[in-house]
Amino acid sequence: MTAVVRTDQLTKDFLVGFWRRSPRRALDALTLEIARGEVFGLLGPNGAGKTTTLKLLVQLVRPTSGRIEVLGRPAGDRATRGRLGFLPEQPNFYEHLTATELLHYFAGLCGLRGEARRARVTSVLDLVDLGSDRSRPLRQFSKGMLQRVGLAQALVNDPELVVLDEPMSGLDPVGRRDVRAIILRLRDEGRTVLFSSHILSDAEAVCSRVAILARGQLVASGTPAALTSAGHRGWEVVVTGLTEAVADQVRPAVVRIRETAPGQCTLELSSDRRPEPIIAELAAAGASLVSVTPLRRTLEDIFIEHVGASSPGAAGLMSGRS
Repeated sequence: MTAVVRTDQLTKDFLVGFWRRSPRRALDALTLEIARGEVFGLLGPNGAGKTTTLKLLVQLVRPTSGRIEVLGRPAGDRATRGRLGFLPEQPNFYEHLTATELLHYFAGLCGLRGEARRARVTSVLDLVDLGSDRSRPLRQFSKGMLQRVGLAQALVNDPELVVLDEPMSGLDPVGRRDVRAIILRLRDEGRTVLFSSHILSDAEAVCSRVAILARGQLVASGTPAALTSAGHRGWEVVVTGLTEAVADQVRPAVVRIRETAPGQCTLELSSDRRPEPIIAELAAAGASLVSVTPLRRTLEDIFIEHVGASSPGAAGLMSGRS
């Protein structure tokens, strides 16, 4: 596989403080490769080094040490800049412009002229579902709509590599679904997409591979399936007709019991217990089995294992807040 992005021991220190400035390591010896056609997710809590990594790739900041290659050339190479698109975490635009005017401006910077520019602007605005709002000034746009404009400008030059910093930020569930669909469409067209996210479910849905960063270091990487396939979390047993007396009887053998619907309860068993003895005990007591489901590990479980719930920003990441 051809590597579109390659980093080797990539490290970045920032000077912090006022009178006596001292270095703070934001990224520590990051080594990874991203293949052509992949959707690669960079995951981690606030301060993990995700945005720093993306800024290093597009040369908004320079590394303290280590190497970066983008599209087979050193990062920042002039010939490769026109082959990538970038969406920063909090894009700011000229609010007096319309979406069409702004996209024409960016397309012009990318060298598009005349009918080719008009066609490309129309195409990307339709792609991000802003076609009907193309003539409105950006000051009238919601945060989610501005995020769509940012995504459109990242795609206006028809890039081979698309780098997106928190592309789901500010979007409602429908907007997040639409952005996921756009990312998958870019993948199907043979483009490479690298994005950072706090939202683990979105990454699990679209990513070919993911990397988890914590405190500037790479702590886990691989396909979502490979990361979550090792072992399972236990079993979920759903029954009806569970009386309080029977619940008290089986409670020592289960992790928790929840009432999930009127007359229906869900029992969670740990991974070291088989469900058959509990099911037999429940049936003997008059309860009726609805379903038995193995609980597989999720990216959230992997994240907690490597980062910990006490890590800054972990609570927001786990809950899907950005």
